[in-house]
Amino acid sequence: MRLGFEPVENLKNIGPTVAGHLRRIGIATYADLQKATPAKAYLHLKASFPDRTWPVCYYLYSLEGALRDKHWDNLPKSVKEKLLREIGE
Repeated sequence: MRLGFEPVENLKNIGPTVAGHLRRIGIATYADLQKATPAKAYLHLKASFPDRTWPVCYYLYSLEGALRDKHWDNLPKSVKEKLLREIGE
């Protein structure tokens, strides 16, 4: 299991751009992301930067995959559907 202080940029699916956006909303570590939840973090990103496009695969699914240490495309369909429900889509 990952240590809570693991920086977000060290997590699977999280590159420098995504890590930068997460840090801007106060998510800097694995524990921060876990506490926030991927759905709430995604919604916070959308609300904080409304002029940007936030593809669910690169953000919502990637955040869930980061917590599971899996590539976002390897998440089960049921998990992806649950995430979409959590963000109201």
